[in-house]
Amino acid sequence: MQFHVDMDAFYASVEQLDHPELKGTPVIVGAAPGRRGVVSTCSYEARSFGVHSAMPISEAVRLCPQGVFLPVRMERYLEVSREVMDILGELSPDVRQISVDEAFLDMTGTEGLWGSPRDAALRLKDAIRSRTGLTVSVGAATNRYIAKIASGFQKPDGLTIVPPGEEEAFMSRLPIEKLWGAGEKTQERFRELGIRTVPQLKQIGKAGLSALFGNAGGAFLYAASCGQDPGIFRTEAGSRSMSTERTFGRDVSDPEILEALLLGMVREISYRAWREGVRSRTVLIKLRYADFRTLNPCRTFPAFFEESGVLWSEARRLLRSSWNGRPVRLLGLGLGNLEDVKPDAQSELFPERDDRRTRVERAVFELERKGIGKVTRARLIGKKDDQVPGRP
Repeated sequence: MQFHVDMDAFYASVEQLDHPELKGTPVIVGAAPGRRGVVSTCSYEARSFGVHSAMPISEAVRLCPQGVFLPVRMERYLEVSREVMDILGELSPDVRQISVDEAFLDMTGTEGLWGSPRDAALRLKDAIRSRTGLTVSVGAATNRYIAKIASGFQKPDGLTIVPPGEEEAFMSRLPIEKLWGAGEKTQERFRELGIRTVPQLKQIGKAGLSALFGNAGGAFLYAASCGQDPGIFRTEAGSRSMSTERTFGRDVSDPEILEALLLGMVREISYRAWREGVRSRTVLIKLRYADFRTLNPCRTFPAFFEESGVLWSEARRLLRSSWNGRPVRLLGLGLGNLEDVKPDAQSELFPERDDRRTRVERAVFELERKGIGKVTRARLIGKKDDQVPGRP
């Protein structure tokens, strides 16, 4: 069985955990009112007002003026994320983290250790709650796609198990709006075609869906309607890597919002790489459009680097050169060709220019890990404060 583990409103939940007085309050994490930026995540109380991730802060203020708006504390979230991933690693040797707040576990062969999928999932949920104070929703199925959809049921603190052989029946009961991966443009097309249920989608057939939605979209939709794995979470073979990605509840076509989200990913990946003591030679981004077409532009440097400025500059260049302006459903960022950083290692890429910056950046990470003050790395990533997306 495959488990999809999804932390509930993760950033906002961490803020409510650290500040108990915010329990039951609409919490919106992203930027302060009056500043340009986007919602990173929000509590369930804020969602009841229509606030959602990737929404401009100005719109969130309009919908929920009584909300508590907080800045992103990525180091704190990554600290909790690491605790959660350690717990997951105790239950399965095969954990694939796909973002700071979600991961897949391959539970194949663990029945002798943890019992049935339900027993294992309950053990996992209890361990996370007792050791972090947070809740998590779990979906379990024979493939990752169905597990991902199942984890969204009964949120927060949910548990949904799709038994083997019931994948297609599970999908057949799903409202077409719940078809994960089908964004606003696709849903709009469904409505135009009168498609209201997943079985109706399947009846059109793979060839018919390909004619309507293109080859990639048709293959995806047909596999999903049959309860099969469309392969969007397939593990790539190859060298060591780390990545993060976000699927948006609503497609994003604003370049400022995309760059603001990408900058947040740069911060997350840079901190993770520092914590794990690795550096990289390859930068890659992942773009998935509303029609399911996916791009994976990348660049491999001749030498290793560990400066977030290099990562930000290249990630932004890849985004600008690859994105054609169409609505984006998913954005991801990754580092490839990783190697462990030796003590006192100097960057091999632009060593004269970046060695001092690397040392400063390591010191900043260490200060933030210890919670000593709040340090901005805008200049470390090669941008002035007023050039950072999401700032006025």
